[in-house]
Amino acid sequence: MEMIVKGNWHRLRPETRQWLIDNPGCLILPRTLVATICEATGGSADCDQHGEITLSQEDRDFIRSRAGQITATGPEQRFFDATQP
Repeated sequence: MEMIVKGNWHRLRPETRQWLIDNPGCLILPRTLVATICEATGGSADCDQHGEITLSQEDRDFIRSRAGQITATGPEQRFFDATQP
């Protein structure tokens, strides 16, 4: 079974969604994250020998779009330079 993040986004824990948003370029999900997603969705995944799974192109595109939405609507970051007296 191919894991589909897009279709189960609403079922994922906030910290899992945040990890995915913080790591939008991730191609292979670590086994702890795979286990968390499977637990939240009630499904199973075809994992490799290390318990990891490769995200589909559809899932990667979805995660990148979500990360872009958060970045675009998030608070503006301000950087202040410190000067020495």
